[in-house]
Amino acid sequence: MKSEKAKILVCEDNTALSGVVCFNLVRAGFEVTSVSNGRLALDALEKDTFDLVLSDQQMPMMTGIQLCENLRQLPAHRRTPFILLTAKCMEIDFVKLQQKLGISAALPKPFSPNELVNCIEETLAAHCPS
Repeated sequence: MKSEKAKILVCEDNTALSGVVCFNLVRAGFEVTSVSNGRLALDALEKDTFDLVLSDQQMPMMTGIQLCENLRQLPAHRRTPFILLTAKCMEIDFVKLQQKLGISAALPKPFSPNELVNCIEETLAAHCPS
């Protein structure tokens, strides 16, 4: 991976979970921007580039899948790795989402901080091999 910190956008409406996720990502050496819904995530994505987007699936105003659909419309983010966090992993068709939207991974809730960091590191390594 690059010597500079990878920039991650975290989109999670649960304040407590967002705090835990951001704390662990910063501790793992990532630069983190956090927003509480998909609309704010799109605003952030229009203003800046990110190495990876990590989004909850179930949020008010816009789901994680809808966020990814919108993200893929932004030229700078057509290929940005996207990890979906969901408590309903059994209800989504991950293979279809991979094919249609290029979603990199779906991480079932609850997850451990180590599992999250490993998933992000593997996704970034696969997207930008050294």
